[in-house]
Amino acid sequence: MSRSILIKNIGLLQTPQGKISLRGAAQGQNKKFKDAAVFIEAGIIRAITENGELPDYPEDTEIVDAQGRFVTPGLTDAHTHLVFGGWRQHEVPLKLRGADYLDILAAGGGILSTVEATRQATEDELYQKSFAFLDEVLAQGVTCVEIKSGYGLETASELKQLRVVQRLQETHSIEVIPTFLGAHAVPCEYADRTDEYVKLVCREMIPATAKEELAEFCDVFCEKGVFNAEQSREVLMCAMRHGMKAKIHADEIEEIGGTQLAGELPAISAEHLIATGENGMEDLSAGGTTAVLLPGTSLYLNKDFANARNMIAHDIPVAVATDFNPGSCPSLNIGLCMMLAYIKYRMTPEEILTAVTLNAACAVGRGEILGSLEVGKRGALVIWDAPDMETLCYRFGSNFVNTVILT
Repeated sequence: MSRSILIKNIGLLQTPQGKISLRGAAQGQNKKFKDAAVFIEAGIIRAITENGELPDYPEDTEIVDAQGRFVTPGLTDAHTHLVFGGWRQHEVPLKLRGADYLDILAAGGGILSTVEATRQATEDELYQKSFAFLDEVLAQGVTCVEIKSGYGLETASELKQLRVVQRLQETHSIEVIPTFLGAHAVPCEYADRTDEYVKLVCREMIPATAKEELAEFCDVFCEKGVFNAEQSREVLMCAMRHGMKAKIHADEIEEIGGTQLAGELPAISAEHLIATGENGMEDLSAGGTTAVLLPGTSLYLNKDFANARNMIAHDIPVAVATDFNPGSCPSLNIGLCMMLAYIKYRMTPEEILTAVTLNAACAVGRGEILGSLEVGKRGALVIWDAPDMETLCYRFGSNFVNTVILT
């Protein structure tokens, strides 16, 4: 993009800095510019000034007057399951009457109902639905989104999901990151034959995904009753041999070795981590793995919240994401997750900004170009109708986005 943009009269610009995940005390260190301006040319930030000074700019530059508003980097949602068929609102009354997850599965619900709906949906139907979701998150200030497959659980349907993600990459202004999650659950046709399903994932799904270059990352749900640590290792090692980087769902319910595996590989990120103990935190810290925490899921399922403060104390980079999906977190509201990080994780507003910008961008391999407002990075920023980060974390339930600039 050749156009140039000058955003002037910024009351306060706040941003983390760097190209790698920030950990420990550094996660809470943001740079703040008062009475600032940002000049973007050909999609790249060329200058940031403060104290009322303006950078040099061409005559044909588009001028955006922030009118004293607050500015941050565009947000990154580093964990979503955004491409799926159907919804599962009919399960809520069952839960309120005391049904547990196995009861809901027996009644034809749960993740397997989403798998069936996704298998039945056409690629165009999934694309139109997902494109609208991206419009929704862009309006909330999100400029980069990771999208996982995992509702096909057969080769053709997994590829269909990933082709939808590819179309979204090509047609939507948001930066879209594709992740293969064929090992999300064991489908009905492989009940009690998990090892055989793992072979299908490794021998057929991963090679087919790699052949079409449909995924940058591979994820696996390492959890009791789903895939154990050795099965998860087999999937991720296979994906890495095919050029994908490793991610892992770990310790959502129990510690079964997922964080140890994440630290060993190492995985770029480990996600959920509600049950992670001291040993798991040491593994993640040693591997430099980013912890992607999902407070909306804890809220919706009425479960415990991950121990973010202890993770920061262990020098683990922490990111916060929505986990948007039709079952355990049917919400794309990243502002709600920021509030939960404030109240439930006891993170500071500065730590939270890093968690939804730079650390989240690094968790999806985009820290070099996104996640902070610095010269040389992509021009992706949000102008807010709020005075500061404290307000964004405090006043949940409202959308304070004034303008999103994404070049």
